[in-house]
Amino acid sequence: MDTKREIYKREHEKLTDIFKDVEESKRKLVEGLIDDAAYLKAENSVLKKVLLKTGMVKVHPERPELQKPVEAAKQYRQNINSYAVAIKTLSGVLQKNVIDEDDDMDEFE
Repeated sequence: MDTKREIYKREHEKLTDIFKDVEESKRKLVEGLIDDAAYLKAENSVLKKVLLKTGMVKVHPERPELQKPVEAAKQYRQNINSYAVAIKTLSGVLQKNVIDEDDDMDEFE
């Protein structure tokens, strides 16, 4: 089973590798976002293990209409949303980099 530190490291390396060919100023700009995305990925791996055992909602054993969300589930959903925003933002920087490179190539045609 991977530790939170290993998951963080692997995600950080993956995202850093994706940005290795991006202009240096843009790479520096997204360093913190890469750190945050890797952190959220690692945190959610821990929460996911908990949720596999507990489920996302506690249901009263005798009155199933009584339900209560598990706190870990709330945090998991919040982290997923934050991670998705971070990845979308990083993707936008990558797309902008591709568009910029294409524009530079037009000058040589």
